[in-house]
Amino acid sequence: MAREADDADAAAEAASELDGIEKALADMEVQTLLDGEYDARPAVVTIRAGAGGVDAADFADMLLRMYLRWAEQHKYPTTVMDISYAEEAGIKSATFEVDAPHAFGILSVEAGTHRLVRMSPFGAAGKRQTSFAAVEVIPLLEESAEIEVPESDIRVDVFRSSGPGGQSVNTTDSAVRITHLPTGLVVSMQNEKSQIQNRAAAMRVLQSRLLIMQKEQEAATKKELAGTITASWGDQMRSYVLAPYQMVKDLRTEHEVNNPSAVFDGDLDGFIAAGIKWRKQKPVD
Repeated sequence: MAREADDADAAAEAASELDGIEKALADMEVQTLLDGEYDARPAVVTIRAGAGGVDAADFADMLLRMYLRWAEQHKYPTTVMDISYAEEAGIKSATFEVDAPHAFGILSVEAGTHRLVRMSPFGAAGKRQTSFAAVEVIPLLEESAEIEVPESDIRVDVFRSSGPGGQSVNTTDSAVRITHLPTGLVVSMQNEKSQIQNRAAAMRVLQSRLLIMQKEQEAATKKELAGTITASWGDQMRSYVLAPYQMVKDLRTEHEVNNPSAVFDGDLDGFIAAGIKWRKQKPVD
């Protein structure tokens, strides 16, 4: 209609609307692929400088700004949890949280070793420098502030206290042993004078131990999800080349752009969408 009417303004408006529709459809397609167990969780991202000295530390800082700008553009709340600054420039490491629906599912494809090739601004000779940084992405799992222990999960045994002597020692069955049946944890308590007090104290200890065990299991799960990232030659998943030509290329999906400045300014949607599709189609080992 715009062409028939030779209306340039209408044509520009239609093109803008078409771009918006295409982007919305692409976002919807990506959302349908985020069906992993932890994909809906918020994400915790850790960036670590790898091989490359001061250039690697500067590169890690560039990646931190890149991801924070990407999150800002999408209005995703972020919290920088920890930063370790390098001595000369950049950062040794940084950890931040992205508290948004499906943040882990979206950002998990960014995990891996990133490689930067550029004319080093830190070397007097001005030679090309290759440096590396590792990106680790884990889901933020729910943490129980209190462990509920059903009565059906425990066995309570009472027995006579033992000790050097004195009141209530070796005279009544005041000592308590609680066995947590699902885990096999055993807690015994005989310090208090009454069975009720010893049972309450034993339950508090049991709950604490179960909470510690839960955190250890969550940490093991996070480590498994994060994988092992070496941040050195041979295992990079994305290259950022600033010299002698301009290109950012994902080596897994073959997605590439010729505008690194836009990428470092947070334009990551194309890489993320390609990564999510690649992950979904990747054969299971």
